[in-house]
Amino acid sequence: MGLMDMFQKATNSTKIKCKKCGNEETAYNLTQNLYICPNCGYYYRLGARDRIELTADKKSFTEIDTGLVSKDFLEFPNYADKLEKAKASTKEDDAVVCGKAAIGGKEVALFVMDSKFIMASMGSVVGEKITRLFEYATANQLPVIGFTASGGARMQEGIVSLMQMAKVSGAVKQHSNAGLLYITVLTDPTTGGVTASFAMQGDIILAEPKALVGFAGRRVVEQTTKSQLPDNFQSAEFLLHHGFIDAIIPRNELRGTLTQLLTMHGRRDVS
Repeated sequence: MGLMDMFQKATNSTKIKCKKCGNEETAYNLTQNLYICPNCGYYYRLGARDRIELTADKKSFTEIDTGLVSKDFLEFPNYADKLEKAKASTKEDDAVVCGKAAIGGKEVALFVMDSKFIMASMGSVVGEKITRLFEYATANQLPVIGFTASGGARMQEGIVSLMQMAKVSGAVKQHSNAGLLYITVLTDPTTGGVTASFAMQGDIILAEPKALVGFAGRRVVEQTTKSQLPDNFQSAEFLLHHGFIDAIIPRNELRGTLTQLLTMHGRRDVS
């Protein structure tokens, strides 16, 4: 069930407690505030369909490459059950939704990762779908907009999961060689092999406020470097300060920002 579905099933007066500050707000007020806590600014995580609804022009999204599902080819303990539970809870085949859409009247290829599906871990299907989307965008001369949110590689698929980093990166390079635009939007959390590959390969890299973005965890980095890290380490704000991303865009400004960037780069209107 997506966040919007949950809110829609609640009455407008239903109180929802913020996970960060504990403030209670009505479902109606949170919906009107784009699922951001008005008290502390906490960003509720959005499912893939929720994100598409907030970003793409109304009724413009057409999904492609549906029906691809992950297999438990390593017979990893409990993986088959975990896949079925993820499918049942999210109503998705896997952790990314891909398709073509319009944003501000500009035609784009769009992928959105869903952290509710096994923490949007990067398995064989995630890599295959994003690779196919870039190939589709290259063939049709379309820019790609990608929303990342991932816990990293899917360990239940072993080396096959790690191979997706190279496979997607190759498709990104072909898209770039064709002179086409790729914009990534880093959302909370974007970590592991996704950060180490296609999340940070955009021509323009945006992020939502306070999003966690990194590769290894804080403890691992501190033990490796033998140094104390600042409190805001691996936040979008830390990365912006150190030049790893181009801008932090509040959720209510993101659609307008993407429209402006697509217009500046001469993207064609939907015919």
